[in-house]
Amino acid sequence: MPSLLLRVSALFLALGLSACDDAPRFTQAEPGEARSGGSTTVRKTDQNAFSLPSANLPPSRRVDFSVGNSFFRNPWVIAPSTTTARDGLGPLFNTNACQNCHIKDGRGHPPAPDASNAVSMLVRLSIPDAPGYAKVIERLGVVPEPVYGGQFQDMAIPGVVPEGKVRVDYTPVTVRFKDGTEVELRQPSLNITQLGYGPMHPDTRFSARVAPPMIGLGLLEAIPEEAILANARAQAKDNNGIAGRPNQVWDDAEQKTVLGRFGWKAGQPNLNQQNVHAFSGDMGLTTRLRPFDDCTDAQTACKQAPNGNGQDGEPEVSDNILRLVLFYSRNLAVPARRDVGAPEVLAGKNLFFQAGCQSCHTPQYTTAANAAEPELANQVIRPYSDLLLHDMGDGLADNRSEFKAGGRDWRTPPLWGIGLTQAVSGHTQFLHDGRARNLLEAVLWHGGEAQAAQQQVLSFNAEQRAALLAFLNSL
Repeated sequence: MPSLLLRVSALFLALGLSACDDAPRFTQAEPGEARSGGSTTVRKTDQNAFSLPSANLPPSRRVDFSVGNSFFRNPWVIAPSTTTARDGLGPLFNTNACQNCHIKDGRGHPPAPDASNAVSMLVRLSIPDAPGYAKVIERLGVVPEPVYGGQFQDMAIPGVVPEGKVRVDYTPVTVRFKDGTEVELRQPSLNITQLGYGPMHPDTRFSARVAPPMIGLGLLEAIPEEAILANARAQAKDNNGIAGRPNQVWDDAEQKTVLGRFGWKAGQPNLNQQNVHAFSGDMGLTTRLRPFDDCTDAQTACKQAPNGNGQDGEPEVSDNILRLVLFYSRNLAVPARRDVGAPEVLAGKNLFFQAGCQSCHTPQYTTAANAAEPELANQVIRPYSDLLLHDMGDGLADNRSEFKAGGRDWRTPPLWGIGLTQAVSGHTQFLHDGRARNLLEAVLWHGGEAQAAQQQVLSFNAEQRAALLAFLNSL
């Protein structure tokens, strides 16, 4: 231990971290810090690191996990089909399997220049709120575009016209560090072409969203609501420019407004509803909570297409299949952190706190005793998120509201597992639209409430930047 402390102290001096700084000083790993998901944490770090069940899930319950995985991974087919358990795809859709978006249960990416479909990036649509749409806004959080709906779908079954094509172009933006080092960011420009149903509303708002990783979702669902609201109160009390706010969204099952915690703008209240809306919007599959195809009145061929499941009136995703997919998505485990006691990682952790990143990326919680699954209860977890909405500035703004989220607001994304993105998903494209090509670019896009933290990072020298990235990559 003394040799480690000496190495850490030497590294702090090399990185210019003086003892008079107000930020906390971590000279060794905290007890249990490597186990980001508590007792659910798994140890795998390869391409399958995000696809394992909770480590404490007993063998008797792993069968349901495996069956849920099969419905998450395997493609759905067009109706009518002899495969009635998996038919009903479309008529309009973005992909035919959940796994196509959440690659290896990990992160999606924007379409490549030569891609024929966006697949793991979707585009939300809406028009400005208006008084006559009060009930729609209460239930959906937005007013959908009248012809194309709330989500742009660039694929369709035979006989139905796709809504169009999605392309992303980029403009370079140069950012300079205090030491003169320059980093070229890329500002995305969304292009929607080959519209299948005529022009859109002239004031249509667009929001590109890549699929987020699936790990730890059941643990996030098990964080007590009071802990999330306490984050907001504490930030308001500190009065330091960080002012996270909870989203308040519609619960389809409860038929009331509740706390939002899932999605890029915390627009969904729980995992079951998140899954239901993904089945509907991404694959055109009906459930008991959303028993209608995702077609607008202008899309007559879509409305006339046959239903799946071999029976009219029955949901294409049965209650049992939905239950199994929910069980699977709740129990995808978080991998353990790596090198938590390494001097460079500890130095990077101190720099993370010195910049104030932990103000939004709240490190630790204890999950509720009454969690939906017993394995997820009473776990000390480290997701690094407050699950609140924050104004992230004009640079990241999509100018599209969603319930209480404004056009510059985004929910703080959890950071656990972020260092394994390359291993799992085969790329390092971050932020809601995948514009950042690495973690440093992602940090430099932070504005609004995070502007002060971004400016701190821009003052870091090369060694400090390397230490910060070593910490982030250990998560």
